Amino acid sequence: MANADAGWKDREIGSQDQTLDWRRAHDELLRIAEERAGLDLDEGRWLLAALRLGTHVRLGYGQFSEYAERLFGYGPRLTQEKLRVAEALEELPEMAEALRAGQTCWSAVRELTRVATPATERKWLDVARGRTVREIERLVSGRRPGDRPSDPGDPRLKRHVLRLEVSGETLACFREAMAKIRRDAGEPLDDDAAVLLLARHVLGGPVDERRASYQIALTVCEQCGSGRQHGSGELVEVAPEVVETAECDAQRIGNVHVGRKDAAAVRATQDVPPAVRRAVLHREGGRCVFPGCRSARFLDVHHIDARAEGGRHELDNLITTCGAHHRAIHRGDVVVERSGSAGLRFRHADGTAYGGAVSPAAADVRAKAFRALTGMGFREGEVRRVLEQVAPHVGVNASLEALIRHGLLALTGGIELSAS
Repeated sequence: MANADAGWKDREIGSQDQTLDWRRAHDELLRIAEERAGLDLDEGRWLLAALRLGTHVRLGYGQFSEYAERLFGYGPRLTQEKLRVAEALEELPEMAEALRAGQTCWSAVRELTRVATPATERKWLDVARGRTVREIERLVSGRRPGDRPSDPGDPRLKRHVLRLEVSGETLACFREAMAKIRRDAGEPLDDDAAVLLLARHVLGGPVDERRASYQIALTVCEQCGSGRQHGSGELVEVAPEVVETAECDAQRIGNVHVGRKDAAAVRATQDVPPAVRRAVLHREGGRCVFPGCRSARFLDVHHIDARAEGGRHELDNLITTCGAHHRAIHRGDVVVERSGSAGLRFRHADGTAYGGAVSPAAADVRAKAFRALTGMGFREGEVRRVLEQVAPHVGVNASLEALIRHGLLALTGGIELSAS
């Protein structure tokens, strides 16, 4: 019994030692995390100072990114993020202090500085407390600088990251595919538009040109009109223009309820009659109608007069577009109109002819005003007409606020338009 008791006591002491060991490990890791947070703050500030002082130039480096890589092993993108966060923290003292004190980590601050301003940083720090970086990313996603955590997010602003590790052969093939997509489009495409077109090609455009291009599953709320796209078992919220694009040329499954006995018998219905869709594609030569666009696969049918405003499935109201141009129309970045005997008229958001000398700033403001007003529930067509009427009164350099304000007055019949 004595030996048995001694063995039990040894095991008990060993258990206590293990308890002390894991507590010690946690304490040390906590200390390191706090110290690292403070070092991240100092590192960012000194990186920013080195950039402003041209330290890399004096040492003979061609670029600051090379200097940072040799010091810390950082890639160009991480270096840019370090500099962006450091610059943002110059205007966010509470967030900088939280980082110095180890109350939050650099990765969390990286996300918060995308939206926080001196007026909102306290609110963002409060809502971020106790959350993981991933949860903070979701909170920040879809919001602009100056927004509060309680403000509704904008799906258009939400960005998603694709990270892939592939072989050299796969990388080369991917680059060739992206280059071909851009060549076929006949105009510059950003990564988002190019990957979208590439994915739609792979998903298999309809062999039968009578069928709608949209073979993706999109769930639309009947009350608010918001949409979520099915992606490998996950519902991903999409921007309103994605729903509007699908509304132009879609097959509808209808409401299928769990437990419904005839669910298997539910069939998809085609919005645009197959014969009409085929006639539209034949008239346009099986290509996107936008000047200079050479896309001839996975085309959509677009209603010039929106369906929500009485636009019908008639040949004169339908055109064919590629996915990128179709989305641009519903985002308000470009405008397509029938112009009597002249046929179709294509314009950028600032009113200039498509492909001409566009004013990027004015076009961006006009497109944002379009999205803001349609987001309030006004119809696309009436918003376009009102912005056309408002433009001469507010001037080409009007601010977004002024354009939205005058647009709202005109849409609601409030006050006669006057020069700003």
